[in-house]
Amino acid sequence: MATAAVAMHSATPTRRRKPCWAGTPEIYFAKPIDNSRLVKVEDPRRSREMKQFAIALGCLFVLVMTYTWQHFKAIEYGYQVERLKFQRDGLGEENRALKLEEASLRSPGRIDTIARQMGMQPPQAGQVIPMDSALPDAGGPVMARAVGFSVVSVP
Repeated sequence: MATAAVAMHSATPTRRRKPCWAGTPEIYFAKPIDNSRLVKVEDPRRSREMKQFAIALGCLFVLVMTYTWQHFKAIEYGYQVERLKFQRDGLGEENRALKLEEASLRSPGRIDTIARQMGMQPPQAGQVIPMDSALPDAGGPVMARAVGFSVVSVP
């Protein structure tokens, strides 16, 4: 065996390597070990420590998950608030446009022009009777009457 080692050693370049071990080589023999008859004795102190550790770890997990859930809900609500603000601004703009349109549709000049195009004329004197006549006794009971209404006659 020594000759084989010398032959291999001479085949390598002239550089000499230092041996990684000094002295005699160690030889290991595999020995099968049968642990099937061993019984592990449970340590109650170690068991209690592991239970406490598991409970502490569970509490920490619950706290971290609660914080994470609240954080993501806050972000979600922030987006929802921004979306609703944008929607509110759009509805406010639409409301202003509708009020402007209502004001233009209610203008007396426009109504008068459309009425004249339809062939209507302003009422003549005596055609309109005001409905708001003075009540005789404002504090007492009032009986229904068919008096005090406006009548417009058409010729």
